[in-house]
Amino acid sequence: MFARALKSNVVISLAVFLFIGMILIDFVVVRTFQRQIIQAEIDKATSLIAFMQNELDHINDLSQFPLSPEMRSRIIPFFSQKDMACTYIDSVDQKPHIAFGEDCGLIEPLEDWHQEAIKTGRRLVNFDGSVWGVFWWQRHYVIVSAPLLKDNQIVGGISIVHSLESAYQDLRKSQEFVALYLVINIIILTFIGFQRLFKIFLEPIERLAKRAENYQDTDGMFFPVRKQDNELHILSKSLNSMTRRITEDKMQLKAAVQALEKSNVELQKAQAEIIRAEKLASVGRLSSGIAHEIGNPIGIITGYLELLKQAGIKTQDKLEYIDRTEKELQRMDTVIRQMLNLSRKSDTGTEVVAIHAVIDDIAEVLKVQPLMANIDFQLNLAAENDRVKTDPNQLHQVFLNLAINAADAVSADKEKETGRLEISSRLVAAASSNNRGVWGDIEILFRDNGPGIKPDVLENIFDPFFTTKEPGKGTGLGLYVCFMIIDALGGNIQARNRDEGGAEIAIRLPLAGEPINRAQNRFCLDI
Repeated sequence: MFARALKSNVVISLAVFLFIGMILIDFVVVRTFQRQIIQAEIDKATSLIAFMQNELDHINDLSQFPLSPEMRSRIIPFFSQKDMACTYIDSVDQKPHIAFGEDCGLIEPLEDWHQEAIKTGRRLVNFDGSVWGVFWWQRHYVIVSAPLLKDNQIVGGISIVHSLESAYQDLRKSQEFVALYLVINIIILTFIGFQRLFKIFLEPIERLAKRAENYQDTDGMFFPVRKQDNELHILSKSLNSMTRRITEDKMQLKAAVQALEKSNVELQKAQAEIIRAEKLASVGRLSSGIAHEIGNPIGIITGYLELLKQAGIKTQDKLEYIDRTEKELQRMDTVIRQMLNLSRKSDTGTEVVAIHAVIDDIAEVLKVQPLMANIDFQLNLAAENDRVKTDPNQLHQVFLNLAINAADAVSADKEKETGRLEISSRLVAAASSNNRGVWGDIEILFRDNGPGIKPDVLENIFDPFFTTKEPGKGTGLGLYVCFMIIDALGGNIQARNRDEGGAEIAIRLPLAGEPINRAQNRFCLDI
């Protein structure tokens, strides 16, 4: 297809260039012939004027000039030629003049030019009228005016008008032969030029194009090099060099991609380990509270078992002790199961999760923790739709980290007797409508009344290993892990200070699926 299109373009271009060139040559030739024809007509008129001057030299009686029958009989045959449009002869004393020819009345300025030649004593050449030539409108008449002398005195004047129309007709007829000659030349020269160009340029290019279609990375000298291809052998060498470089770069790129894939796998493993480590750190901080929460049921169960060992206990009392023991065991099982859920590895994948249910689980874990002592913990979950597509275990970890950080900040503020931590939710417009339908986002806010975040560190709190805690009390990975998890879920997390004091962490996550009526979930829970 490429070769055929190139050949067609070359043939068309050659034909067009040859046609334009020949038309321009023909135009120059025609213009040259027109000038020569006009000059020939001027020379002819000059010869007739010379003949008239010679006749005048043989006249002895000027009173008979220019109307003597003898003169008229001699000059009329000479001035009655085919292209003679008009002949005008008169004397200086305004005697009757001779004017013969069919076009004398068509040339209005003829008499003016005639009188000007007599007054100036010079031969004048003028043009008048227009007629269709070969390519455009051309001059119709050429007028030669000259004075007539007798004994070196001007005795009269003569004006000869020649029509150029017949000359243009002859030129137009000759163009029929020129057109035939032009067509034949274009065909022959186009064929010869194409063959020559094909041999020198198109054939090597076509060969290179065919080789390019069969390109293989394993080819050595891919493009053939021949000295008879002239400058194209330089192109062949350059293409060979280029393909070698492309092959080498391709191998390097392939190795780089493999290295990047390996690094990406290792990075994902490292990120998973960071998330796992931070989760275990959070669970470790909760261990003391869980131990205390389990210790109380164990003490109660031990007391009931001692009572059951005593003799003389009524059957009804035994059943009551056993029932209370079972309730305490269920309480212990619930606490242990919550801890296991928090420390479980996040390999469940994404699923549609109710945000409020996750927050409720976090609240159940936190309410027994010593770090929540003297903290007013509130839930204000007002979002009517709380379903998002996420990993529930990772979401547990994010909410737990943020709640613990807020509790630490409130506890660190010694000036406040009672701290406050609020977790709320609401629906907001989607930050981006790409692939979200019309459901918008859900925003979860963690608010506290602690000292807030210093402005100079506000932009860096989500950086890895950045912490404001004392050495040994923080890894600097908690908020970074939160940022990494939320970003992977297609949401965003921001930190800011509140006008009324304290800090606020805002999380936005895209809602999943069709919105449902959650009016019954609008509640405010005080713990």
